[in-house]
Amino acid sequence: MEVETAPARSFAAPLRAAWTAGRQVLSRAARLALDIALPTQCVSCHEPVDGEGVCAACWARLSFIERPYCPRLGIPFVYDPGPDMLSMEAIASPPAYQRARAAVRYDDVARTLVHALKYQDRTDLAPAMGRWMARAGGELLSGADMLIPVPLHWRRAWRRRYNQSGALARIIARQSGVEARGEVLRRVRATEQQIGLSRAQRATNVQGAFQVSPDRQAEIQGRRIVLVDDVLTSGATLDACARALLRAKAAQVDVLVFARVVETR
Repeated sequence: MEVETAPARSFAAPLRAAWTAGRQVLSRAARLALDIALPTQCVSCHEPVDGEGVCAACWARLSFIERPYCPRLGIPFVYDPGPDMLSMEAIASPPAYQRARAAVRYDDVARTLVHALKYQDRTDLAPAMGRWMARAGGELLSGADMLIPVPLHWRRAWRRRYNQSGALARIIARQSGVEARGEVLRRVRATEQQIGLSRAQRATNVQGAFQVSPDRQAEIQGRRIVLVDDVLTSGATLDACARALLRAKAAQVDVLVFARVVETR
């Protein structure tokens, strides 16, 4: 019997390898044909582009956030005020989360990227955006135990079919080696869109909207968490998420976003 089955096994592996290689070739050919038929356009200016959705000119218009910035909230300073100097926002109204970092300012190009990822199914933008976030959040990621994307309510997730924060968290996880855990935090109450609400209304809107899954609380205790989202505006949503995680005994919660609103003074 061993003599009869050995040849079958010896032929099976090459056949599987050939089948896999053939599928990969067909997949690459299909992508190439699609690129030829429909060349990639810059998501911002719609000019043809080779790469991940942003042309060189629009990439140059992105305002990447570099030092000096507030060590607590990551708000860029117009000049270097010295080490450990906090922004007025961090002093006047410190959030529940410990630190926040963003890759870029929320300007015209950044807004177009965020809206394309969020509302237009442009998940192909997530790899570039996630890599920029991983670079901006290096100091947060170096000591983190897990990444948690800001969750959508199940009804909104069903309509949108994916969570843009989860897509970004998966890219950051691959870049940093920190595990992304999308099932830990839940949005237990549907909320209104935050667009158009005042700062106070935003805070009220998301109050009590997030909860750590009861069967996941032991995984949170004593851990250092990095919350992942696309945009930080007033910070109300991220603050509500951080409070839910801290109630579940997380040791520390930091925030990493693609873009943040920076008020011009």
